[in-house]
Amino acid sequence: MADKGEVSVITLGGKGSSLSSSSLYAIVSGHARVRIDSSALDWLSPSPSSSSKHKINFPEFLTLEEKRASLVVLLNKILLSNSRAFFPQLISEKLNSRNETLEFEEIDVTDQELFLLKNSSSSALVGISAILDHQTTALSAFSDAVAAISCEALKADVAAFNVMDSGDGHTSKEEAGVASDMKVLLNGSKLVGKVKIESIPKIPKLHASIRKQVKLVHSDMRVELNQSGNDGTGEAVRTVLVPLATALWDLGQCSFSRVENNLASIGIVDLKFSLEEIFRKKNSSISNLRIAFKKVLNLVLEQEYDKLAHEVNVLSRVVWEIVAWEALTAFAALEAVELNEKLQGLQIKGENVKVEKNEKKKKKVVLGKGTSVILQLIKDKLLSKRNNAVENSGLLEIWVGNFLSFLNLKDPEFDGFLSKLKDILESNESRRLPKIPKGTRDFAKEQMTVRKRAFSIIEEVFERHGATALDTPVFELRETLMGKYGEDSKLIYDLADQGGELCSLRYDLTVPFARYVAMNGLSSFRRYQIDKVYRRDNPSKGRYREFYQCDFDIAGQFEKMGPDFEVVKILTELLNELNIGDYEIKLNHRMLLDGMMEICGVPQEKFRTICSSIDKLDKQSFDQIRKEMVEEKGLSADTADRIGTFVKERGPPLALLAKFKQEDSAFLKHAGSVEALNELEILFKALNKSKCIDKVIFDLSLARGLDYYNGVIFEAVFKGGTQIGSIAAGGRYDKLIGTFGSKHVPAVGVSLGIERVFAIMEQLQKEQNQTPRATKTEVLVSILGDDLSQGAELVTELWDAKVKAEFLVNKRMSKHFDRAKESRIPLMVIVGSQEQNEGVVKLKDVEAAKDEVIPRDRFVEEVKKWLNSRSS
Repeated sequence: MADKGEVSVITLGGKGSSLSSSSLYAIVSGHARVRIDSSALDWLSPSPSSSSKHKINFPEFLTLEEKRASLVVLLNKILLSNSRAFFPQLISEKLNSRNETLEFEEIDVTDQELFLLKNSSSSALVGISAILDHQTTALSAFSDAVAAISCEALKADVAAFNVMDSGDGHTSKEEAGVASDMKVLLNGSKLVGKVKIESIPKIPKLHASIRKQVKLVHSDMRVELNQSGNDGTGEAVRTVLVPLATALWDLGQCSFSRVENNLASIGIVDLKFSLEEIFRKKNSSISNLRIAFKKVLNLVLEQEYDKLAHEVNVLSRVVWEIVAWEALTAFAALEAVELNEKLQGLQIKGENVKVEKNEKKKKKVVLGKGTSVILQLIKDKLLSKRNNAVENSGLLEIWVGNFLSFLNLKDPEFDGFLSKLKDILESNESRRLPKIPKGTRDFAKEQMTVRKRAFSIIEEVFERHGATALDTPVFELRETLMGKYGEDSKLIYDLADQGGELCSLRYDLTVPFARYVAMNGLSSFRRYQIDKVYRRDNPSKGRYREFYQCDFDIAGQFEKMGPDFEVVKILTELLNELNIGDYEIKLNHRMLLDGMMEICGVPQEKFRTICSSIDKLDKQSFDQIRKEMVEEKGLSADTADRIGTFVKERGPPLALLAKFKQEDSAFLKHAGSVEALNELEILFKALNKSKCIDKVIFDLSLARGLDYYNGVIFEAVFKGGTQIGSIAAGGRYDKLIGTFGSKHVPAVGVSLGIERVFAIMEQLQKEQNQTPRATKTEVLVSILGDDLSQGAELVTELWDAKVKAEFLVNKRMSKHFDRAKESRIPLMVIVGSQEQNEGVVKLKDVEAAKDEVIPRDRFVEEVKKWLNSRSS
């Protein structure tokens, strides 16, 4: 857009020329003149035709601005249609004359011209929507900046902006973008983070909604503005207006809430009262917003779509006014003292009165790097308008009027303001915090402490049972993984073709283990592996796309149900020693499931897909599962109902097993089911003798969707308050190793989902207010001064003695104490100038706050003695 006082020229009708929303708005607001390209003038009619008469009429409800927008769209459509019309010259003259009435005389037109004019009813809709596109694009950017200033004015807690990029799957791209921009604007602010304000956490979601709808409108406008009169209908635009109106309504409500908060936070009573009076006088109330939004909804209900764009435009202007007031009140809250002083300094016409300032030096307020620039721009605009000829009582109102008029897209200065805002965000791009992909996590030092402790426990349990460690590649040949996971195969991450090999990231650790056993011709192998696996899944709480699995597997021929018993027992040991709280292990048998399917009448080819549905019963009701089985997977209603009677069976293992082995049990008529019940009897007796059967629940609804299971299957579920889903699972897979072309080697294994266990452990620590110690440092060598060599000498002696030590060289004692306290280091070795001169060091027990002076040449010996006494 041109600078103030300048008028640019926008050419239409030329080859390759296109009309944009911003160009249209420049013409509408008088900042640009229309020019018809010379190539179009060659085929336009030089004078009115002589067939029938017609004139351009506008609906009565259109504003002058909206009429001008309609004419711009109509002009461009006629030019794009390549018709020998006379109207284009007439329309361009009207637009360039700045005529307030835009009245047109009846003109003789040809049938073709008449067709173009009568079929241009969409021009008003498209024109007004172009205004909306331009206005709401600016509003979207401006409202972010204003909300950031309000956060500082209200000293608000902005922690909600920090969790938007956590990769939990709940945050949209737009929400993350808003949160990122807010952090850029507030970067370095010392005001935020203190007060809980209800409307602040809503900012990312509501502002993201505006961004999303504005993008949709903008996308449609690029097409609609450049279609000829024969093609454009405006239908695409109409469909996005109601979602845009809803987003505007939400934004307006949230902004209005902050206006009230900002007014309440102004500490100077007179200034607060004056602003509230002006606010009420201008009727910038929530009622205006409600009325405008209600009109939009009524038009949709009554299907009066011709007025829809107009009323959404009215709604947009109401929201603009509310956001402008938010900017003004946030500014007033931050600059209340200075603003009040300037008002008092202009009490008398033409004279400045000296204002007594507080003798105490005002504490410097540190604003965000972005908001400080924006606030200065606002301050320059507001406080530069002084009118000493006006009575003091009206001066604030004059300033308010000047400020609100500045926040007007027709003012070129505001266009410059928006450009500056864009520059602020773009100049900070290099300093924006990078993001991690959704469904992944970073682990900070405290979390790594928990993780290392957990891994240590897990490895000790696995090694207690005779397993050796194995490591396999993070990616496998695609053919190795495909066909092993049933419906979950769609979650495998495929990689780009590299040198003719099609590879995929491993989905679990079991298939790579089976591939390793087969490839190396092993007939017996007991291994454990702790590694990352990958799922192309939709991330959610406790569900990640990259996560660790901790696997224990036994492959080979052993006593019947011996390995099955051991892996279940290992699982109970793991969960008990990790001390995460109460849990249960749901257990079933795939042969029993197959028997149930056959008994209920499920066709054999549908066994696995129906099992996949049943496996969702821990997340969905049976009615939902029944609907999926019948409507999506073609099962008969009677068969689905029979399945329902079976899958409701769950209870103590030995008691439910006895029920299934009674004479009238349907399972006893099925050979595979009888074999499964006999195996489960052996397993349950072993678990009972090992005193862990109380943690096991026999559950016929457990199906485990992976295709390779063929025997016992089980799944551990946390029973505490944290809703985390399955935390471990496993089962028998006797045929998987044989699929790789070697002999069949029976196997059974268990896999612990350590990420979910971490989530539980972190929640327990939070509830118990426990923060794990991040380092194992035992001693801090504190040199009071700037002699690095002295610190290097002392700490090296400790390192050589295998003592875990750190050092700090600083003149300020408080820095040393802060370091010890922050890292929870129990012992300090302090050396200042006095200690150095006397040939001693000072040992300080940080927790007991006791000091002891010892000779320099014995300090390592004394440190080790102190550490030994503490550990004993």
